[in-house]
Amino acid sequence: MHIPGSGLGFLLRLHRSAAAPPLDRKHGALASLFGSFISSSNGRGQICGRFRSAERRGFCGYALEQFSDDEYECEYETHKPSSSVANIDEWRWKLSMLLRSSDEQEIVSRDKRDRRDYEQISNLARRMGLYSELYGKVVVASKVPLPNYRPDLDDKRPQREVVIPLSLQRRVEGLVQEHLDRMMLTSDKVGDNSQHNAVAENTEDINLDDNQESLIDGSVMEKILERKSWRLRNLQRAWQESPEGVKMLNFRRSLPAFKEKERLLPAIARNQIIVISGETGCGKTTQLPQYVLESEIESGRGAFCNIICTQPRRISAMAVAERVSTERGDNLGESVGYKVRLEGMKGKNTHLLFCTSGILLRRLLGDRNLNGVTHVFVDEIHERGMNEDFLLIVLKDLLSRRRDLRLILMSATLNAELFSSYFGGAPMIHIPGFTYPVREHFLEDILEKTGYKLTSSNQLDDYGQDKFWKTQRQLMPRKRKNQITTLVEDALKNSSFESYSSRTRDSLASWNPDCMGFNLIEAVLCHICRKERPGAVLVFMTGWDDISCVRDQLKAHPLLGDPNRVLLLTCHGSMATSEQKLIFEKPPPNVRKIVLATNMAEASITINDIVFVVDCGKAKETTYDALNNTPCLLPSWVSKASARQRRGRAGRVQPGECYHLYPRCVYDAFADYQLPELLRTPLNSLCLQIKSLQLGSIGEFLSAALQPPKPLAVQNAVEFLKMIGALDENENLTNLGRYLSMLPVDPKLGKMLIMGAVFRCLDPILTVVSGLSVRDPFLLPQDKKDLAGTAKSRFSAKDYSDHMALVRAYEGWKTAEREGSSYEYCWRNFLSAQTLQAIHSLRKQFNFILKDAGLVDAEPSMSNSLSHNQSLVRGIVCSGLFPGITSVVHRENSMSFKTMDDGQVLLYANSVNAKYQTIPYPWLVFAEKVKVNTVFIRDSTGVSDSILILFGGTLTKGNMAGHLKMLGGYIDFFMDPSLAECYLNLKEEVDKLVQKKLQDPSLDIHKEGKYLLFAVQELVAGDLCEGRFVFGRETSRARVSNTENNNKSNIVKDRTNPKSLLQTLLMRAGHSPPKYKTKHLKTNEFRAIVEFKGMQFVGKPKRNKQLAERDAAIEALGWLTHTSDSSKQYENDDDDSPLDLTDNMLKLLSRPRRRSRRH
Repeated sequence: MHIPGSGLGFLLRLHRSAAAPPLDRKHGALASLFGSFISSSNGRGQICGRFRSAERRGFCGYALEQFSDDEYECEYETHKPSSSVANIDEWRWKLSMLLRSSDEQEIVSRDKRDRRDYEQISNLARRMGLYSELYGKVVVASKVPLPNYRPDLDDKRPQREVVIPLSLQRRVEGLVQEHLDRMMLTSDKVGDNSQHNAVAENTEDINLDDNQESLIDGSVMEKILERKSWRLRNLQRAWQESPEGVKMLNFRRSLPAFKEKERLLPAIARNQIIVISGETGCGKTTQLPQYVLESEIESGRGAFCNIICTQPRRISAMAVAERVSTERGDNLGESVGYKVRLEGMKGKNTHLLFCTSGILLRRLLGDRNLNGVTHVFVDEIHERGMNEDFLLIVLKDLLSRRRDLRLILMSATLNAELFSSYFGGAPMIHIPGFTYPVREHFLEDILEKTGYKLTSSNQLDDYGQDKFWKTQRQLMPRKRKNQITTLVEDALKNSSFESYSSRTRDSLASWNPDCMGFNLIEAVLCHICRKERPGAVLVFMTGWDDISCVRDQLKAHPLLGDPNRVLLLTCHGSMATSEQKLIFEKPPPNVRKIVLATNMAEASITINDIVFVVDCGKAKETTYDALNNTPCLLPSWVSKASARQRRGRAGRVQPGECYHLYPRCVYDAFADYQLPELLRTPLNSLCLQIKSLQLGSIGEFLSAALQPPKPLAVQNAVEFLKMIGALDENENLTNLGRYLSMLPVDPKLGKMLIMGAVFRCLDPILTVVSGLSVRDPFLLPQDKKDLAGTAKSRFSAKDYSDHMALVRAYEGWKTAEREGSSYEYCWRNFLSAQTLQAIHSLRKQFNFILKDAGLVDAEPSMSNSLSHNQSLVRGIVCSGLFPGITSVVHRENSMSFKTMDDGQVLLYANSVNAKYQTIPYPWLVFAEKVKVNTVFIRDSTGVSDSILILFGGTLTKGNMAGHLKMLGGYIDFFMDPSLAECYLNLKEEVDKLVQKKLQDPSLDIHKEGKYLLFAVQELVAGDLCEGRFVFGRETSRARVSNTENNNKSNIVKDRTNPKSLLQTLLMRAGHSPPKYKTKHLKTNEFRAIVEFKGMQFVGKPKRNKQLAERDAAIEALGWLTHTSDSSKQYENDDDDSPLDLTDNMLKLLSRPRRRSRRH
């Protein structure tokens, strides 16, 4: 019987803690009935969170009462227009009831009609202030935003049946028992060990400051510093009076900052904090810290002065330090030095240190009060980098404890009021800059001036075959547009360009905002080189991919690629020091310098001879979708402030020209300022730093930020840190978390390093982590992509691992370097020597930190005794990259990959695993994913079930014997109950052993846990991946009841649609959907036959085709779910014992094929 308005297709998922009172007497029954069709949840996380926590709703129990009633649908199919109207009216009522309910959060429906009417339902929900999504065949309406993928609504979510050889299981069980027996024998030593561990746990963090506190008496030290101050003053005066010093001083006096010197120094002395804004090139970065140092030296306090000036990028810290040391007549590393990751130049006499913001934050780990520091300059605060915003919160708290500390904030834009108000109305000083006038040319002017014609084909940017997805992306419409993109499109629609020629208007009509415009850049550069006056050109690009592609394209051009006429250089964040110097030098006579740069050239560095600027209008910035837990690094439009900064680079030495490769109306639609990085990036590392600095609750601390991040982003970061074991359930830092905070790397990569040290396979892990921290060393030149791909595949050696290919490439490079043939090795194997050198430097840094923490033995061989065990190395990689895991499900002629956050994903074309037709591992772990219109995973490594179970996340027991769950139930493992106990016992003991090691780094776990580690090695090496993926295990208890109602046809209980159920069960078992054949009988009735896997099932005659096919499906279901005598198949209908439909199906469908007709 159909109940009008009941919504029979709705999923009955009731999570109500108490029955809601009826709305009124008249509607009480309706409200009560309606409550059974709305699922509630206790908070936002259950609806749109990451579905990770074990305490959250599991996803094993799929309800089979999710499908619509076909007979009801048949009636609707004959009256489609009216049925849509009735269905929308029904949804209007349900959505209204949802809004009125204080307990319910969402409505979930699998009704076929709702899928048909989804567009109207979605519009209705949006007008009512609700959210909606269509997940495959499921319609969801919710009070809160919905993610792109819901694993709990995915009927085809893979589940794994785990099988290992019984002999292997017995060996592992024996080794675990041997370990437990030995632990019992040594239990009397536990008390002594716990005392020793308590001492180790109180070990202080590493002090990263090189200047250790002196033990000399205070009065004696003061006299020493006074003498040193006099010596510094004499040296400074001698330099200033020398011919070179006079010449340098005259130059410095020409800078706009010099005119404000007499106003700046007293203001800094009087105020604990001051905000200074100044246009690019005014001299604030090089002069202001120097003015303070000179003033302190001149007043006899030079030795007491200790200035730190932070920069957002390493290149700017190094370049500014070198410039300031030159202006002071010093060698770099004496009175002026720098410190960036991997390198630095500073000494005991350094009083002005330029460093990145991250370096200062790491110093705060060991010295929370910045003892000895007198002044802190934070430069480029307008860029709103995450480290800079975080540093401001920390320094704001520090100022109350250090009243003598002076904080100077410097910005290149006129938004100083924001920072001033954050610090309670701090004084502001503006330094006016001097720049020559710059004439601007927007896209319409460029097209009119050059005559260049835009077409749909010449705008496509060629990124090469290895990055074909980037080329393809330009042809795809955006699924979701941000506010700026929408404003840009609206601005284009509302602009007529009537004052321009028809040719220009036609070009503008063809303009594609999603393309970078490589060919247009080439045309503009040709125009400048042929028709404009001499002067260097600065081209702003989005990132290294664009820079390298444009550079290769320009090198092939007869004019722009001629080294006698053009000097082509690049400028990006990870360039070598030798390359950095080239961009500041003047080119040879009659040679035009062209610099392809990222947005770091906006303010961080100044190239003095720039006359022309080409601005693409975009920058590659990380955005973070907290709802889908997905970071994206994609080009986006810059702000008006950034566009002005770029334009200003052209007027440094003479009047300049700026070519904006976008229309003026698009510029008018830009945001005034860039969105802070704190609001658009994952917060994992930041939250770990907050706990390591003992700054209290993460949420409360970040709420004090200049612009606090979204609570969901904070929640995702905290949950991630708990998942990897860096935080406990109360948000306290664990032993693992303390070690992770010492490592200047992403927490998951830090965990990989620590696990590599603990399990003594450190060397390959050092290479993997270092490689993931820098650019990919594997090069793919445009004209030799196939050869380069083959070279990378050789390094993989059919290991199905990009990470192992990286390890072999690095080891080969080291061997070639020892033999003096590293250049030939890199050339032959398409490897970047610069990147390999960076990996080598990072390896040394990580190894030093681990050794300083006591996790690495002094003898290298001890730390690498198991580095040869490739299966164990895979396990360590898995421990670090988890929860970056995707299943590998083989179809007949393809493979499919699914992750928990994204559902279906694809492999990156450059991955070695993308070239295989089959992958013998059921899982791939990965470090990074790239979201375009779909999600691509980059470098990956195949792992077995045993590796994932032992080195992945926390395991919990399911509702039946032999069922284990991971990631809050997203990953299900089914196995023999004895094997499940074996895994649980081994994982528990291994976790205990690792914790002991982290509590006491001197503990030799390879001695204490000898047999346990043998068991781990046996298991990961012996797992041959013999299990299989299944679909639909532990489903809800659905039955086929034998009744004579509804024309004496069999009806599935709970109004399940038999056709949908049959198709779902078959596809979950990896089979094709069933096929139906219907015959019109002479009695004016219909008989249907359903066929699958060579078997046929014939239903009873029915009055229409739909009911006939339904009856045939019921016949098939009756056979699949009841293998006993057919006369008993509908008996004991009230029995509540569970039926595992998939188990029966798999048993029946695994029999030899036979063609049968069942009536």
